[in-house]
Amino acid sequence: MKGVRFLLMALVGFLMVTSCSEEQDFDQLDDLTITPSYEASIFYVKAQETLINRVAGLNFFTQDFNFDAFEEPFFTNRVIAGVLTYELENTTSKPIEIRLEFLDEAENVLDTEVFSMDPAPTAILQRDVAYGATGKSLDIIRATSEIRLTAINLGDNSSVSSLPDAAIVLRSSAQFTLEL
Repeated sequence: MKGVRFLLMALVGFLMVTSCSEEQDFDQLDDLTITPSYEASIFYVKAQETLINRVAGLNFFTQDFNFDAFEEPFFTNRVIAGVLTYELENTTSKPIEIRLEFLDEAENVLDTEVFSMDPAPTAILQRDVAYGATGKSLDIIRATSEIRLTAINLGDNSSVSSLPDAAIVLRSSAQFTLEL
């Protein structure tokens, strides 16, 4: 019995020594590419219907958001693709239009996104805007210094939604892939 056990152990040892293995290639590290993805919120804006009713004229909200994050050399030199995601919700009694303008340092308009929504009840509008090889030019993102948001009331200033806490809500986030 000891002889069989010894023979079996010798056979297993021989198989382990002669098993298939590949010579290690440490040069493959030179071909390694690291491309992490980063995701962040850009802005969140909420305008109550009561506020919209108090503002005379069509534009009930205009705000410039300083956004120098895209100009950081770490980002601009390494970004290879990105997606900006927008969610717009309208629970007011008014049709609305939201206009986003991407501006460079000299306040030249680089790109514009326009969203139009009917009065409530409506579904949440979601839009993904790609930048890079499968979308708009990355130069838009690299040169953006400010984002101008303009909200326009395409209805009246007297109607009131039957929904509680009626408002217009715009959320946005970004996800970018960088090459390190």
